[in-house]
Amino acid sequence: MSELLVFRAPRIEAEIRVPGDKSMSHRAVLLSAISNGTCVIHGFLPSEDCQCTVNAMRAFGIAIDQPAETTLVIHGQRGNFQPPNQTIDCGNSGTLMRLLSGLAATQPFETKLSGDASLSSRPMRRIIEPLTQMGASIQATEPKGTAPLVIRGGHLRPIRYELPVASAQIKSAILFASLKAPGKTVVVEPLATRDHTERMMSYFLVRSQREKVPQGFAISLYGDQVPESRDFTVPGDISSAAFWLVAAAAQEDSNLLVRDIGLNQTRTGILSVLLRMGARVREVIEDCDQVEPRGEVQIQGGRLRGTIIEGAEVPNVIDEIPILAVAGALAQGKTVIRDAKELRVKETDRLAAIAANLTAMGVEVVELDDGLEIYGGAPLLGARLKSYGDHRIAMAFAIAGMFADNETVIEDADCIATSYPGFDEQLEKFLAPDENPPTPVINPAEALEKN
Repeated sequence: MSELLVFRAPRIEAEIRVPGDKSMSHRAVLLSAISNGTCVIHGFLPSEDCQCTVNAMRAFGIAIDQPAETTLVIHGQRGNFQPPNQTIDCGNSGTLMRLLSGLAATQPFETKLSGDASLSSRPMRRIIEPLTQMGASIQATEPKGTAPLVIRGGHLRPIRYELPVASAQIKSAILFASLKAPGKTVVVEPLATRDHTERMMSYFLVRSQREKVPQGFAISLYGDQVPESRDFTVPGDISSAAFWLVAAAAQEDSNLLVRDIGLNQTRTGILSVLLRMGARVREVIEDCDQVEPRGEVQIQGGRLRGTIIEGAEVPNVIDEIPILAVAGALAQGKTVIRDAKELRVKETDRLAAIAANLTAMGVEVVELDDGLEIYGGAPLLGARLKSYGDHRIAMAFAIAGMFADNETVIEDADCIATSYPGFDEQLEKFLAPDENPPTPVINPAEALEKN
């Protein structure tokens, strides 16, 4: 699938499921590996990124069985790793490299982490600084402070650290390291970020505390805690569902039901944005037994209108901004995205990539230093578009192609496998649906009215 061919799609009427949550799959593997016994993970995302996490733990001497593609049996060793005999390859995963740096900082031996060309261009000084303050030795082997990283840890001390940017990855790296730092570590985030690490640590019986402080939110954790081994089921990834949610939201009279997805409130900002843009949304939380709320979402499409995405909302939708930019192009009026400068240091410069691809499809776009102004409502034109090696750019513009005149070709689409194996198969079903597809029923009166 080096190229993905897309053409205008018929009206969506479907019920689907999406693969397991990527962020939670990473964390479930890491927490199970440092737990005090055997854990079974169901619903694991078998993507390239998450498989790198499994391989990394095996390199540290953790026994992991995989009896089925989405099931792992992980034999935790209480955070006591063996020195890896080779460089650990983090692939394209910034989440893995940053969280694994926190774990490697707890070990009294040298660990070398590398990644692909994209990951090796991403900033790592933001984790080097706090982990060095905790007592680890970390060397970025490239002049710009990027990977490969060489880490020697052990004998860590607790710190109080104020994040310079709102980043769940930096926060999580520090929290993982703090498990082996005697005393109280405090991480202060200026804006609320995704809280999977804290929630999942709590599920594995690691105690932490969160409180509002003048600088934002403070998360406190005492060291010398070992996660309790527990089985865990990963829900579907709302960031993967986001592509189909937008596709349905932008089609008048469409109906889409997505079952069994995670509905953590630090991840559901896309639902609030789509409601604000005019879609009808029904969100039903069915289960909170495993800390992370999960349930189903129904979307009934309509004529979307432009909106503003900025400020405290941005960390909640940071991964969804590429597809929300496409929603803006399909909406009437202007959509403005601000305070999203972090997108310039993702798998690619996502703001530049979005602007270039929307322009190629005939959309008027103004690229800002920290965002975009998108003037929607004009017909989209089919085009040959670059993925820039970025899975979210590739998938977002595959959705744009579903609304464009003539064919759209997404180049270098293999990158989609890093986060969403099976995306192309689901896309094909929407492009050529069954003659008698199931039609989910949505009661507009039950649509949630969010902010």
